[in-house]
Amino acid sequence: MMFRYSAPTALEYFASLVQSDDQFPLLEAAASLAQDEYPDMDVAQVLGDVDQLLARLKRRLPADAAPLARLRALNQFFFHDLSFGGNVNDYYDPDNSYLNAVLRTRRGIPISLAVLWIELAQGLGLQARGISFPGHFMLKVTLPKGQVVIDPFTGKSLSREELSERIEPYKRCNGLVGEFDVPLGLYLQPATPREIITRMLRNLKEVHAAQEDWQRTIAVQDRLIALLPDAWGEYRDRGLAHAAQGHAALAVQDLETYIREADDALDLDVIAERVTALRRELN
Repeated sequence: MMFRYSAPTALEYFASLVQSDDQFPLLEAAASLAQDEYPDMDVAQVLGDVDQLLARLKRRLPADAAPLARLRALNQFFFHDLSFGGNVNDYYDPDNSYLNAVLRTRRGIPISLAVLWIELAQGLGLQARGISFPGHFMLKVTLPKGQVVIDPFTGKSLSREELSERIEPYKRCNGLVGEFDVPLGLYLQPATPREIITRMLRNLKEVHAAQEDWQRTIAVQDRLIALLPDAWGEYRDRGLAHAAQGHAALAVQDLETYIREADDALDLDVIAERVTALRRELN
């Protein structure tokens, strides 16, 4: 009797990676996001390329190098010798979110650059984490004498004053001033791997939806729902993308899930009207 083995789809592979928060392989999950755009991409090759960078970096350092010396060597290697940095010429290029492309071009957005940098930092034994800073992902390293916050777009270390200045527009926009103000430290909490991948996917979703590229938007939404199965707003957004793509039956399925589960949402009436219109189309 012959057993047929079918390889998992890119989505099934991703879903298997993100099941558990305890065993969440950030670099592998981030690398796998490119498989929708680059179906033949080998995730293991990306992981191997990062391992090679780490091996090169380790050869530059004595085994007993102090944490600050390791941090300086990493920043020199990553931002100067290899010239990783922000893609200022084409910030909204989807390739900026795909680690295989970022490794090739050395250009990305803050969060994709941060994922690579964190992997190298942790490989050197540094206590490095990402920060979901509003509007711009940041890096944080805990050293014996305090914390360093780094902008992965430029490699620059930021003072408390600079961070406060950067957050001011966000605070004003959201009414977080005066008695509603909150301390800067609350914006510097480390992001979990699941939160990092969520932010990477939502960046891609925004890029594709802005271009009305519904097929790519739906692929990103599929991943978001695998990652966050109870994020009902993602079902709504995927349903609306299906509707825009002309997939009325799939749109109804997602939008009805949203109506059923998100019972306190403010847009339920609008979505219910949309479902009624889609059902008319189907009939």
